[in-house]
Amino acid sequence: MGLEIVTLLRYFVSMVVPNPHTLKPMKYKILGVDNMTTDEKLEKFTGVVPWSYLKPHFINGVLFFVDPSLTLAEVGRAFSNNEEGRVKALLKCGDLLKIGDLHAAQWEKGGVEFETLVVSPFVLCQPIG
Repeated sequence: MGLEIVTLLRYFVSMVVPNPHTLKPMKYKILGVDNMTTDEKLEKFTGVVPWSYLKPHFINGVLFFVDPSLTLAEVGRAFSNNEEGRVKALLKCGDLLKIGDLHAAQWEKGGVEFETLVVSPFVLCQPIG
């Protein structure tokens, strides 16, 4: 019985551990390295979503409302370029608001879609319509 177990274990090991003589070189890229411009990245991470997608971001405190007089791209660019003065000015004048409970309760009722831009870890949004 002991010999059968050893034979069985060798079989399973041979299935899991590859033969180093038959390994092929891996083809991979380093994550996070790309040649996209900031504007291309901002466009890539923009989309239309329902409140259900945004709710977890609201709960985590990283969801911001962007006034319709501004584009998500211009505010996102300020975030991605670390323009602290610009972001503080937008917050101070109310053109950029951290979403509060009142908005969340209203949007929880459903029916509203949002144009959204992810500038990790933040999410910027504007209700559509």
